[in-house]
Formats: sequence, C-alpha cells, structure tokens
Amino acid sequence: MICDLPEPVAASIMDGATRRAGACAEVKHVKNPIELARAVMEHTPHVLLIGDGAEALAKERSLSLMPADYFVTEHRKLQLQRVQEKEKSRKTDGGKKAQVPSSEAIGTVGAVALDRHGHLAAGTSTGGMVNKRVGRVGDSPLIGAGTYADDLTCAVSCTGHGEFFIRAVAAHDVAARMRYQGVALTNAADEVVLRQLAAAGGAGGLIAVDARGNVALPFNTAGMYRGVIRADGAPWTAVRKD
Repeated sequence: MICDLPEPVAASIMDGATRRAGACAEVKHVKNPIELARAVMEHTPHVLLIGDGAEALAKERSLSLMPADYFVTEHRKLQLQRVQEKEKSRKTDGGKKAQVPSSEAIGTVGAVALDRHGHLAAGTSTGGMVNKRVGRVGDSPLIGAGTYADDLTCAVSCTGHGEFFIRAVAAHDVAARMRYQGVALTNAADEVVLRQLAAAGGAGGLIAVDARGNVALPFNTAGMYRGVIRADGAPWTAVRKD
C-alpha cells in the first residue's frame, strides 16, 4: 500500500546541553510537528511518540490541530503525480515497489543553532519521501540518524534518502568523529556525507554547527537549500554547489 495525500509527518528536536530529545512520527493533524517533538521532550519521559499517541499529547498540550486538507497543496499533489508517473515507467523486481531516485521524492526542513551561552540544539521536520509505503518512517524523527546535538561536539540536522542515514547513524557519526578522532567539524561532516553515504548510494546532505560557531553544509546532490545567519543578523543562503 502506498501513502496518498496527505502524508503523515515526523519531527525531532535535541538539546545539546542536556542531551534530552523528543520526536514524533506518523502524525496527520498537528500544524507544527516540531512543537509536538518539543512537547515529547519537555512533558514526557519518552523520546519518540507516533500516530494516535502522539496526537493525543498534542491535544493535551493544546497544540494547533488542522483538518487533513490543510496539508494538501497543489505543489505536493503535482509532485506525487510526477513521481508516480516515473515509477510506472520503471520495472519492478520480484514484486518489490520500484523506487524513484529523484530529488522530487524527498524533502526536509532542519535547523541547528548555537546560543550566546555556548549551548547547541538541532531540529528536523519532514513529510517524508513522496509516494512512500504506508507506515514508512525515515531518519528525521530518529535521534542519532537525522538529528543530534551535544555541546561537547556539534548539532546536526540531515536531509536525504532516510534509509541510508538510518543505517549510517549519520548525525551521530559526525559528532562521534569529532569526539573520538578529534577532527574538525568540516572534516567529520564531509567524511560522512561525501564519502560514507555517497559510497553506499545515499543521496542527501546535512547542516551542522559546532561549539565554536563553525558551520558545515555538505551535500552529495546537485543542490541543497541552505542558509546561515550569525549574531550580526546578516543572512547567507545558497542552493547549488557554486
């Protein structure tokens, strides 16, 4: 069974000072899933809630809930149609659903931050892979895979083909390389995205910031929407590698 619109969403958040984290997945009515992820972190003893249980917490915390059609946009409908048309043109192998290795099939929004006190945080939210199977959960709500933050190293948020990021524990791997190998943020992030993930066939990238304010934005695709803003308030944004 393939997921039709509206797609369930997922989100996660992590506090680098305490390493507390919260996440939600398979939610369909929460207007801002990242707020639900924070509620999981701050108001429950758990890290990840899914489906009806997650939405019950949203109601308890009086978070904004919206009808299903609120999340249906013309852009996403056309995106789904394009992916399904491409999929029909591909052959299936052994009855398995053919996957479309297209930038149209994935999409995530993430943020990492360093505050004036030297504390780090990361958050990630996504509608997941377009045309995914019902019940599929990607890396975005999984702490260590799509999101990670630790004041001792860095804060990381990932985007891309989630199955590869999960298997690589990509977000935590960046922090682990810094902590155990003593390498700089840029080197650690490049190793994970440009070599480890790329070698495995995982398309995507990540954004990261360390405790000194150094930023890394590697990706192994044609482009990745990204931006940086520092204390002076001057933003920098880019899409392509150049």
